Amino acid sequence: MALYLNQAFSGLGYGSILLLAALGLALTFGQMGVINMAHGEFLLAGAYTGHVLLDTMHNANVAFVISIPVAFLVSGLIGLLLETVLISRLYHRPLDTLLITFGVSLVLQQLYRDLFTPQLVPTPRPTWLGGNWSFGDVLIKHNEFFIVVFALFLVVGLALVLKLTPLGRRIRATVQNRDLAESLGISTRATDKLTFFLGSGLAGMGGVCLSLIAGTNPTTGTGYIVYAFVIVIVGGIGNVWGTVIAAFGFGLAQKLLGLEFSNDATATVLVFVAIVVFLQFRPQGIFTVRTRSLA
Repeated sequence: MALYLNQAFSGLGYGSILLLAALGLALTFGQMGVINMAHGEFLLAGAYTGHVLLDTMHNANVAFVISIPVAFLVSGLIGLLLETVLISRLYHRPLDTLLITFGVSLVLQQLYRDLFTPQLVPTPRPTWLGGNWSFGDVLIKHNEFFIVVFALFLVVGLALVLKLTPLGRRIRATVQNRDLAESLGISTRATDKLTFFLGSGLAGMGGVCLSLIAGTNPTTGTGYIVYAFVIVIVGGIGNVWGTVIAAFGFGLAQKLLGLEFSNDATATVLVFVAIVVFLQFRPQGIFTVRTRSLA
């Protein structure tokens, strides 16, 4: 029993990483219909930002705290640059955005190889995240617990932003009916920019958390982008709470099935088979974003 509890909590930590990667996609893919294949590289931008700060400051405790907002800004600005230069010219052409962002992801991977090494880059872990709590045979790692709490904190913060702030109201109005929002004086162009900045920044903070449980190399983001898209689709495109349920469900299923079959590859196949079956009966996902759009 203890073995399953340990694996379940590990699944929550893994699901939290996927959630942090998928939250940004829930905004950009849900609102703008942009298939951003470079989103995994935004995750890496945050991870490498944390690595540089921790390596430069030589104080892991302080540098880690600073790296979270800095990673948000770095990844957000990269995303904003991508949206302004390329994606803004390709709205309503989702397949073109897929191709162009896939090319951008390859460029960023090569840039990471040139700036860093192609090998795994370890990030020093803060001392207060290096231990674990023991409850009999059940072990809860400090770093995994922090990632779960941090992910939930971001989800609640994002939900409050979307619900209570002027930016959130503009985003919801744009999602429901872009043309009507423009007729009411909302600059949907500025809203798109801010949304892309916010979504990319969330991925950057997820990258800092990712560096706590795994090394970072230029292709690490590729292993998360497909899962993130699947989670967004299963949760309901553009729905934050659906994304939360799908991410934690995916993480728990992956780890528990991996323990049962002693093979992560088999577990991944079974999870994807279950997702395909689920989407056959509910193609709109767990939740559906309400819209007044005629499209």
